[in-house]
Amino acid sequence: MRILLIRHGDPDYENDTLTEKGCREAELLAKRALSLHMGKCYVSPLGRAQRTALPSLEAAGCKAETVEWLQEFPAKLNVNKAPELAEAYPDIEKEGEKYRPRIVWDMAPGYLTEHEEYMDKINWRHSLVAKCSDMEDVYDKVTKEFDTLLAKHGYVRENGYYRVEKESTETITLFCHFGLICVLLSHLWNVSPFTLWNSFALAPTSVTEVVTEERKQGIAYFRGLKIGDISHLYAGNEEPSFAVRFCETYSNKEQRH
Repeated sequence: MRILLIRHGDPDYENDTLTEKGCREAELLAKRALSLHMGKCYVSPLGRAQRTALPSLEAAGCKAETVEWLQEFPAKLNVNKAPELAEAYPDIEKEGEKYRPRIVWDMAPGYLTEHEEYMDKINWRHSLVAKCSDMEDVYDKVTKEFDTLLAKHGYVRENGYYRVEKESTETITLFCHFGLICVLLSHLWNVSPFTLWNSFALAPTSVTEVVTEERKQGIAYFRGLKIGDISHLYAGNEEPSFAVRFCETYSNKEQRH
């Protein structure tokens, strides 16, 4: 079985759609749609993912099912419960004397690496961020939905791998979001989502491809073939968006800090 995880194009977050650049990226992705052999497609309900998927679906002559759990990972952190976490998220905003709710990823590397529980596949659940957010419940809900989808295609989660009830060479394609993709991959690979959130930079319209390996009959594991592939952008002479990345050098004020 094969899974394609496609991030939306360069985002206009305020209007939940794509920028002009994001639209160009989506059109270049569509030129690759037939060769991707996307199979059954699913798409996030958010506008930026829907707008990204549309040209590819039209090019491939197929439709996608909109599923709620593919929206960007919605867990929110309440730093007011533990103000020391402001060190972990130095860009957090305030409203009056209170911190605003914040997404749980984009943690400062210095804080992340000094608190090893965030990098552990089990202990992240007992971390201060987990205690001050709904992250654990949301993570479990999303991964349960993901496993339900895989079970429909013959792969049932068991002991960190997938029991093969029915062999499949199908492809499913998920048009979704960076944070959510990292959650799904962390579940497939049995690692902490913080590890992937802070180690990967999956560019807009990037394609991540994972496939099953069944080296012992009845036991399947997913292995990555492509992580964040943007060859369609290079083919169209389109520079990749800087979205999801941070400054390479602190002195470069032109890049995201």
